[in-house]
Amino acid sequence: MERRGDWLAMMVGVLMVGMIGCGQEAPKTSAPAATSAPAAPSKSATDSTGQAVVDSIKAPLDKSRAVEGTLEKAAGKTADQVKDAAP
Repeated sequence: MERRGDWLAMMVGVLMVGMIGCGQEAPKTSAPAATSAPAAPSKSATDSTGQAVVDSIKAPLDKSRAVEGTLEKAAGKTADQVKDAAP
């Protein structure tokens, strides 16, 4: 009876290894030498991408600075009103 258990465990193991192996990608057998390494991006493309990133960060910062200035003015007006209202 133990031999059947051992045999069953071995078969389950073989099936699991087979299923895992089938799920993996097959290796590429032939690749042209020219496409084996990715091409380096051009300097102008890198510069324009970098500038786009800077611009996308700069715009929200400029808006927040404007809001900050508005809040400072409002706080100053409120402080002046409190001063004037105090006896």
